[in-house]
Amino acid sequence: MKLKTVQMLLAGLMVALWGAGASAQEWAEKMFDKREHDFGVVARGADAKYRLVITNKYRDPVHIANVTTSCGCTAAKPSKDTLASLETAYIEIVMDTRKFQHQKDSSVTVVIDQPQHAEVRIPIHAYIRTDVVLSPGGAEFGGLTKGEDAERKISVAYAGRGNWKIKDVISKNPNIVAKAVETHRDGANVNYDLQVTIKGSAPLGELREQLTVVTDDASNPYIPVLVDGRVEPEYVVSDRVDFGTMAPGERKTLNFIVRGKNPFAIDKIESEKTAGAFEVRMPKDSRKTHVVPLTVIAPTEPGSLTEEFTVTIAGSNAPITFKAYGKIVPGSSTAAKGGSGSATAQKNNP
Repeated sequence: MKLKTVQMLLAGLMVALWGAGASAQEWAEKMFDKREHDFGVVARGADAKYRLVITNKYRDPVHIANVTTSCGCTAAKPSKDTLASLETAYIEIVMDTRKFQHQKDSSVTVVIDQPQHAEVRIPIHAYIRTDVVLSPGGAEFGGLTKGEDAERKISVAYAGRGNWKIKDVISKNPNIVAKAVETHRDGANVNYDLQVTIKGSAPLGELREQLTVVTDDASNPYIPVLVDGRVEPEYVVSDRVDFGTMAPGERKTLNFIVRGKNPFAIDKIESEKTAGAFEVRMPKDSRKTHVVPLTVIAPTEPGSLTEEFTVTIAGSNAPITFKAYGKIVPGSSTAAKGGSGSATAQKNNP
């Protein structure tokens, strides 16, 4: 009886351990927005990229130890390897459509080692057609200036039948427009230029969309085309200038910087509320980068000092802002712990 009891206890322990492992696996899987991805039918040479979103829904930090793929046709990389509670990141998955063709099935395995071990496998599928070739593989815009239209051109080459046609190009984003212009046609080959424009009205931030080229193919009429870019402001000033800890009445100077894509002049800099505490020297020339000294005279009363400045650029109707911080502590005269910011100014008279 004793031996049987021990065996039953061991069996119960094994079941409990297996259950804990299954629970850990389920816990990890719940962090992914999708458990499988299919690129569908794509052109040869196309940029086939997908961002698999992963969110830490739990209290403890999650650490991604490794990301592997089962096939050389696929590559994957996390945007970051440690996620704090409720933080979101993504796994960038790329299918190689240049070296490979036809049906490709692979998988991405995400290995997590904290707060407990788990491996999540994500199946990946694509069919790479050989009769349509894109060059380049997508509309890659890089950094764009807010307010200015930008255009990219993609060559679409078809080989098969001489009457092949592109019927339409669909964009779900009103800030992206595209059209196909035929450039060549013979008995077996057809060429188009796909002209893609991101409008100056596009909002600031990262932009990633997929266009759909509609053809007259009966079996596979749609060709996806990736559009990728980042809309940036014309002028950039750093978010903050930190003077650190100061003694009452102490005078301290730090530089802040305003950058533009082309030479520009600064009309004025204004502050919200703190009169007499800050001094700035207004640059008189035009240049792409202005380095401006900002001086603070610490108030006599202890406490925190916070001020927001508005920088007005000549010829621009979109002011930019930055903040200055400091802490006044009696009997303290510590070197500033902060760095430089970015902007340009004159003596502050709010």
